Amino acid sequence: MTGEPREKQVMAAEGAARVPGFAPTPMVLGGIVALELGAALAKLLFPLAGVAGVVALRLGFAAVVLVVVMRVSPRLFRDSATLGLVLLIGTLLALHHLAFYAAVDRLPLGVAVTIEFTGPLTIALFSTRRMRGLLWAGLAAVGVCLTALTGATGPLGLAGVLLAIGAAVSWGGYIMVSSTLGRRTEDGRWLTPATAWAAVLTLPLAVTTSGTALLDPRVLLGCLGVAVLCEVVSYSLQNQALRRMPAQGFSILMSLEPAVAAVLGLLILGQAVSAWQITGIVAVVAASIGNTLAPGR
Repeated sequence: MTGEPREKQVMAAEGAARVPGFAPTPMVLGGIVALELGAALAKLLFPLAGVAGVVALRLGFAAVVLVVVMRVSPRLFRDSATLGLVLLIGTLLALHHLAFYAAVDRLPLGVAVTIEFTGPLTIALFSTRRMRGLLWAGLAAVGVCLTALTGATGPLGLAGVLLAIGAAVSWGGYIMVSSTLGRRTEDGRWLTPATAWAAVLTLPLAVTTSGTALLDPRVLLGCLGVAVLCEVVSYSLQNQALRRMPAQGFSILMSLEPAVAAVLGLLILGQAVSAWQITGIVAVVAASIGNTLAPGR
């Protein structure tokens, strides 16, 4: 989903068939577009099933997709510490989706994605352990401040901004815990039970707030579409592209995600952004690209 954890994008399509005949750059860009299209479609479903309803169904369908793509490894359930990390990742995944989609419900898509994007960007910036990283961090901070200024149609709601920050924090937490789990096991199939656990966690809130709307065929079909765009199309394209191009080039292209979100928010949802917000989005993208290209990474 937009705003999806990057490690998840690399692992979710493990074992998927290669996509022949395409250069890696269009594949990465296509994956980003699919991800943002999924977020835009989810926003259109909010009036029908609410944020929690869409999140629970999206995660539920995603878990089913992952079960088909990746078998669950029994080794994950033999080690209580590893299983605990898997459940923690699932919890962070649930918090991330709820916070991000609630932010998307209140903010322009490009703004929500830009703020959320600072979660993994912050980790990347400070993992460089170089003074130059502080320069890019400052540029990213200025970008977020500009993005959070008054939008094209008036002041942004504080709740939406705080929710987007919450999504950034939970995404950053997801990355750090995933890194810890990665040092304990090389089996990436932990993503399947983590996603299933996230779906279970969000289901009670979805039932309470959405009720029978969860059974609406339009909602079910729409959430299935969101899951397919985000779990199958986006992850498969980006996973295959990562196998065909240097990691640095992949990271640079992924830095364009906030800009793509802003463009699709305008084209599909009619969400205009102010000149200040455009400047902020550009600053965050530039900080991400600059940090990726920094010597010594």
